[in-house]
Amino acid sequence: MISEHDRVVLTVGLPDIGLAAGDIGTVVHVYPDGRAFEVEFVALDGETVAVATLTSQQIRHVAPKEIAHARSVA
Repeated sequence: MISEHDRVVLTVGLPDIGLAAGDIGTVVHVYPDGRAFEVEFVALDGETVAVATLTSQQIRHVAPKEIAHARSVA
């Protein structure tokens, strides 16, 4: 189950808001019945890149032994 403050990984690209599959975000709100989630994606300098409403098919939990990868955003 995905909960508020969980780190999650985007499983699909969302180019219209500058996000790519594999980007890591933090759940800031869980909608009733866990049908959707507000997820904030933040650059390493602390600037919010995007906040998106996503379904459980678009995100997953961070798995053990995964490593983050840095990339530039526009």
